[in-house]
Amino acid sequence: MASSGAKLALNATAKFSVIDPAALKVDHVSAAAAPAEQASAGGKKERAGGKRAIKGGGQSVSRSGAHIGGEFTPEKNPAFLAERLAAFEAAKARRQEEQAALPRTSITVTLPDGREIPATANVTTPWDIAVEGINEQFAKSVVCAKVVYADKSLVGGDLAVADTANPDEEEEERDGEMWDVTRPLLGDCALTLLRFDDPGAKTVFWHSSAHILGSALEREFGARLTIGPPLDNGFYYDCYMGERTVTDKDFKPLESAIKRITDKEKQPFERLECTKEELLEMFAYNPFKVDLITNKIPDGQRSTVYRNGDFVDLCRGPHVPNTKFVKATKILSHSATNWLGDVNNDSLQRVYGVSFPEKARMKKHLDFLAKAKERDHRIIGNKQNLWFFHEMSPGSAFFTKYGCRIFNGLMDFIRKQYWQRGYDEVVTPNLYNSKLWECSGHWQHYKDNMFHFDCEGQTFGVKPMNCPGHCLMFASRLRSYRELPLRVADFGVLHRNEVSGSLSGLTRVRRFQQDDGHIFCRRDQMKEEVLQALDFMRYVYTIFGMTYRLELSTKPKKALGDDALWDEAEAQLAEALDEFAGPGKWFINAGDGAFYGPKVDIKVFDALERAHQCATIQLDFQLPLRFNLQYKDQSGDMVHPVIVHRAMLGSVERCTAVLTEHWGGKWPFWISPRQIC
Repeated sequence: MASSGAKLALNATAKFSVIDPAALKVDHVSAAAAPAEQASAGGKKERAGGKRAIKGGGQSVSRSGAHIGGEFTPEKNPAFLAERLAAFEAAKARRQEEQAALPRTSITVTLPDGREIPATANVTTPWDIAVEGINEQFAKSVVCAKVVYADKSLVGGDLAVADTANPDEEEEERDGEMWDVTRPLLGDCALTLLRFDDPGAKTVFWHSSAHILGSALEREFGARLTIGPPLDNGFYYDCYMGERTVTDKDFKPLESAIKRITDKEKQPFERLECTKEELLEMFAYNPFKVDLITNKIPDGQRSTVYRNGDFVDLCRGPHVPNTKFVKATKILSHSATNWLGDVNNDSLQRVYGVSFPEKARMKKHLDFLAKAKERDHRIIGNKQNLWFFHEMSPGSAFFTKYGCRIFNGLMDFIRKQYWQRGYDEVVTPNLYNSKLWECSGHWQHYKDNMFHFDCEGQTFGVKPMNCPGHCLMFASRLRSYRELPLRVADFGVLHRNEVSGSLSGLTRVRRFQQDDGHIFCRRDQMKEEVLQALDFMRYVYTIFGMTYRLELSTKPKKALGDDALWDEAEAQLAEALDEFAGPGKWFINAGDGAFYGPKVDIKVFDALERAHQCATIQLDFQLPLRFNLQYKDQSGDMVHPVIVHRAMLGSVERCTAVLTEHWGGKWPFWISPRQIC
């Protein structure tokens, strides 16, 4: 079995590469309008080292047409900074008695090398362990810690999540608790000290940097902050500033304010648990924070805030020990978005940045961004006259004759493999009665991401995926075990109702096509079909000159289906990955499978070593049940098949963007849009 790897966040447009209903639930707050320096074919990817999470609380925040920002007048160092800090100190004083009453028992802390260090619960911190167990010089480079407690009940408790409007971010399967270096340990535990190069530590570092940016926005403009998450390559903060918009001229004063916070003030990050009432008092000046607190924190529960200097924010943490850890910060770009990602809500300003613990890393990163900008598919597409967009059909590419040669070339490339690999290409309708989507389960949860309309008293929808239509094809007649595996391929046109502000070149579109395939097979055929799909993927990306990384995403908390079936499926996928890549050469992405089955996530890497998710392989036990798909087995019994969802290119549009940037517009002869002869 492969060792567990760090959980990688996906590209913002990765949902185009796979028929995963969970991915259709678009969080436009965290995926809108990426800057040119960051977006490009790679898109934006949140939380490189996995999400920060504790027990979720409260309902989702999802109102439309909410204008709660009110009047706004820009001002430096607004009065609410001092008022909020006073409320924080008052709440802190009320917690002191609770802290004093915590037990100070002897505990054992185990380091990765097996050493056991004696410590005291609620006193000893990871910093103390770093100094005692290694040395102080090493301790100064530790960003955060990962803690695995012997007693799992020590963490979580009744703390509610209030620093996100997206309920999907509240909980996740974890192999440990991310922990502040300065936060006392609670009991016997295994401790890993993380430095910046660890993906989880980068997430924490950039999350802390987002707080520093938020502080600068408040000090410089009096901005009302909303949400500010880390990304895979930096961070952003959304804020309300009324009619005031952020411009490039604001970058320098913001960077100067950040430099004061990081270089001169050396502000420690401080965690505090607060009651709902304390939080409402603390953030009374900010209607957006009040909205989150009111809707996300149940009465009688607490949540957490973090303070650095005069800045206080709703936050799960953890954070770097102090702001001095951030040695270099660059404001990259700005854009507009809306509260909760809804165009009917208040308009917000989004500011993007990146930071590093050394100035040399910043220089290297800026050089990388310059190279990435030169390869931006939007620029190359325009220069080479490959495609364009028009306001008459937002998010739908117009491919010129040259771009069409690339687009068709990719599909022809895949079609040739279909002939050799036993696939049957089919054509299915674009419009379906809403009853189909009700049967598949998409209508109840993802209706807002579909284009739909009334026709003769009934509701129809334009398909955003092919799998329900392929289920109808399978069910169109009696099937025998002799027909399985049945490999169905479809290049049908798909549409998804993306908010206009989130559209970005070919990577985030409304109209697209996939090299979509569904394999209907017996349970004993799953492993072989997965192996064949992996071989298909390897062939494709070897031709493209790209490397890849394989991850097995296992059963999530909200999974459907029998545990024994999940165990069998995961075991078959693990065996297939061992056979294909070799033991230890793939990774486990714990708890990140689709609700209907485990999957193999495939990260491919371009010439700039950026990760993209284009290909995917997923097992599905639920659609056959929902559509009551059956075949007659050797005994004459009717049995449900398993569906393998698979795509090699994913969205052809998005793959075109990825390849444009991978090759830098220098097309291989076999797909070049301009041939000499």
